[in-house]
Amino acid sequence: MDENETVYAYADGPLGGMLLVGAPAARGGVVLRSLSLPGQKGAVEVAAGWTRDQGAFGGVVERLGAYFAGEPVRFDVPFAVAGTEFQRKVWAALEEIPYGTTVSYGEIGRAVGVAGAGVRAVGTAIGRNPLLVVRPCHRVIGADGSLRGYAAGPERKRSLLELEGALA
Repeated sequence: MDENETVYAYADGPLGGMLLVGAPAARGGVVLRSLSLPGQKGAVEVAAGWTRDQGAFGGVVERLGAYFAGEPVRFDVPFAVAGTEFQRKVWAALEEIPYGTTVSYGEIGRAVGVAGAGVRAVGTAIGRNPLLVVRPCHRVIGADGSLRGYAAGPERKRSLLELEGALA
């Protein structure tokens, strides 16, 4: 595979057909760049010249299947480094949220050293997470317990949190 090549595949799940997009890894295999859900705000779309390879994302698809079967999966799969330094800090904080739990936007802000009005920037960074489900931005809720913001829609956020047993 050429290092500039983009590969993609689709994976079925209870939230609809997920689009996985990746690139060749330096040591072989593929690194995940994006996981999008149908109708997602800002979703990646397949472009001309991309190569469809249903086998390229075997580890991710396997973990997604286990996750949707109700297993507490940690998505420790190779993914591409993207985003600004601030976004990467926020996204790293998302990866630390345990399965079946929720945290507030303010808690993520404190984890990355932001408070007050800066929490809006945290919400913006979370909204630009290119790895839905894999990087669990659905576990971030409002301080009042409301299911605020999710690029794939609040009903999908609720479904994921219910699957994990995170909603009372």
